Amino acid sequence: MAAEDTRSVVRQFVFGDEELPDPDYPIDHVPPDERKGLISISAVLLGFVFFAGTLWAGAGVGAAMGFGPMLNAMAVGYLILGVYVATLCGIAAKAGLTTVLLARYSFGRWGAKFADLLLGGTQVGWFGVTIPLIAIPTAKFFGINTPTFSAVLILAWGVLHLATAYFGYEGMEKLSLVAVPILIVVGVLSIGIATQDAGGVDGLLGQTGTGEMGFAAAVTIVVGTFISGGTQAPNWARFATNSKIGFWAGLIAFLVGNGFLFISGAVGGVVYDVTPAGDLYEVLAAQGLAAVGLIALILNIWTTNDNAAYAFGVAGSEAFDFDRKRPFVLAGGAIGIGLALVGADSLLLPWLSTLGQYVPPLGGVIIADFLLCWRMDIPKMEDVRFAGIRWIAIGAYATGAVVAVLTAGQVVPGVAAPQLLPGPAGAALNGLLASLVVHTLAYYLLEQQGIISGHEVTANADRL
Repeated sequence: MAAEDTRSVVRQFVFGDEELPDPDYPIDHVPPDERKGLISISAVLLGFVFFAGTLWAGAGVGAAMGFGPMLNAMAVGYLILGVYVATLCGIAAKAGLTTVLLARYSFGRWGAKFADLLLGGTQVGWFGVTIPLIAIPTAKFFGINTPTFSAVLILAWGVLHLATAYFGYEGMEKLSLVAVPILIVVGVLSIGIATQDAGGVDGLLGQTGTGEMGFAAAVTIVVGTFISGGTQAPNWARFATNSKIGFWAGLIAFLVGNGFLFISGAVGGVVYDVTPAGDLYEVLAAQGLAAVGLIALILNIWTTNDNAAYAFGVAGSEAFDFDRKRPFVLAGGAIGIGLALVGADSLLLPWLSTLGQYVPPLGGVIIADFLLCWRMDIPKMEDVRFAGIRWIAIGAYATGAVVAVLTAGQVVPGVAAPQLLPGPAGAALNGLLASLVVHTLAYYLLEQQGIISGHEVTANADRL
């Protein structure tokens, strides 16, 4: 093949068909004719939330509280989480914009670059720490625990996780439409077997737990398990036909879907003595379904990690104002695979803590801005003269982050945090609420009064 032909093939691989727009519109509003219905959006978001960490959290809370009290805490926690994410999804569907493009409205043209670094950079790290969660069980299943085989598996799974993100929303939608029903069936099957092994429903509800966790602590853990990931949900909800579909898809995924997975982890953790408690593969292996467990874990991790790759792809597009996401998907994926190869999976819990402290305050600013300040009267980007940096948002975010850091070891002021994921639990909710309140007050007391300047909207601007 001639050198020119080789360059053409490589360019096609990296950038796609440059004569056509990127079908994922990484730096623009998703047009009306590219919008999707409730089933499509729900499937992608459900694939996103079906993650092993929620199983572990369910097992930990169930063991500490007992199964019955855990259900009450779970209901309250996922209602809070579901409403938060669903609100972001409704905003995204109205605007047709990713989280980082929504951040351009809230933080300004240059201020949004911080959101790119925060959301894109943390997702590169997430991609790296997550790949071994499937590579290690695969090696264990085949009984080949050599460093070379593990490295081969990390490369193989990393490339597969990138593949669906590389093809964008369409690739993730097709995977999720297959994976989500399978994961639901496997989850129901596992819960049924575990319930039978526990002596029926009465046996499960009779589990009293160790009593080491109170109701408030459990609620904040439930919220904290996916509040950081939920801040990225607009990346896919923006494809919803309208804000109602976006809202309901977010609520289905983060209330119903997350709740189902949490219960699955709690049931597995109560009935079977496996490590980590509630681990999907280990629980199914204990039930004599090791092969099914491996398949379920593959789909569980894949449908979450391709979302991470997609997230750092669109963040890169906004950061460099480049209308194609694929180069950033590939570059970020290569870094993530490299992190996995050097053992980044040991940093999973610290990484969750970092995400819980620094990501939710950004979501609080966006919700406050669009819901309480813009009041959903959103002009198109081309009709906004964006401020370089919108200082009220920066101040609100900084306040939320400081509150999160200061309360990372506490669920509420003066109350010791539980041992399970203390950082992302209390800190996430505290930081979110602080940034939301501060941004709203600063907008009406400072920006609206002309004390601090903000964006300018052109006359006769088109509204979304």
